[in-house]
Amino acid sequence: MYEVMQVRLREAGKVSYFSTSGLRPPVNSCVIVQADRGIDYGLVVAEPEIILDAEVVEGPLRNIIREATPQDIAQIEKNKKRVKEIIGTCEQKIKEHKLSMKLIDAEYSFDRSRIVFYFTAEGRVDFRELIKDLAAIFKARIELKQIGVRDEARFLGGFGPCGRALCCASFLKDFDAVTIKMAKDQNLPLNPTKISGLCGRLMCCLSYEHKCYKELMKDLPREGERIKTKDIKGKIVNVNAIKRAITVETEDGRQVEVLWDSISPKERRALGEK
Repeated sequence: MYEVMQVRLREAGKVSYFSTSGLRPPVNSCVIVQADRGIDYGLVVAEPEIILDAEVVEGPLRNIIREATPQDIAQIEKNKKRVKEIIGTCEQKIKEHKLSMKLIDAEYSFDRSRIVFYFTAEGRVDFRELIKDLAAIFKARIELKQIGVRDEARFLGGFGPCGRALCCASFLKDFDAVTIKMAKDQNLPLNPTKISGLCGRLMCCLSYEHKCYKELMKDLPREGERIKTKDIKGKIVNVNAIKRAITVETEDGRQVEVLWDSISPKERRALGEK
C-alpha cells in the first residue's frame, strides 16, 4: 500500500504519481521531487490518495523530497528568467543550421543540469549538430522534444470560445481521444470552426463532457420523432440535453419548447420510451 500524490512536473509537463514520503504539501503548492534524470520541481494537482500496488503507476514510483522553500522558489524564478536568453540562442542556432522546426518553449531542470527544448515540425528533424552546439554553450544535458499542436496550445495558453482559459493549460492532466461522434452525440453543429479549439483540433471538452451528455440524453427522444400530448402535437426538431427540453414544430408551423420532465410517462411511452 502506497500513499501518493499527483504532481505536474515544471509548468507544462506530464502529471505523474509520486510517493508522499509522509509529507502533506497542499494542492497547488510547489514541491521538489526525484525525477527521471535528477532533481526537479512540480506543482501538486491533487490530494493524497492510497494505491495498493505500485505497478498501477506508470514508470517507477519516485519520491517527493520536500515542499519548495523560499530559496527553491528563488532558484526556479531565476531559471525561468534565464530561459528567455537560452530560447534566443537556440533560435539563432536553428537558423544557422537551417532546420525546419519551430521552437515553442524551453525549460531548465531545477538543478540546471538539463535543458529541454520543445518544438514543432512537419516531419522528422536531424538536430544532432544543434544539440552539440547547445551543449557546448550551456554546459548542460540538452534534450529536444517534438510536440504536437495540442501540446503547443498547452504551452502557449489562451482562451477558448467559451471565454475561459484553455482546459489543456489549466486543469487537464492528459489528452484523451476526441472524435466527431462525440460532437454528434452532444447535438452540436458539425462546423469545424464551432467545435475546434485554438490548436485546430476537436475541443478537449467534447471528450470529458461526453459521459455527462450521454447520461442526460439517455431517456430523451430523438430528433424527427413525432409527439402528441394533451397540449401539443408535432415533430421534434431539437433536443437540448442540458435543459432537458425538446423543441416541437407544430402542424401550424410554430416551434414550441417543452420541458421533457413535464410530459407524462404515458405520453412518453407513445414515443416508444420506456
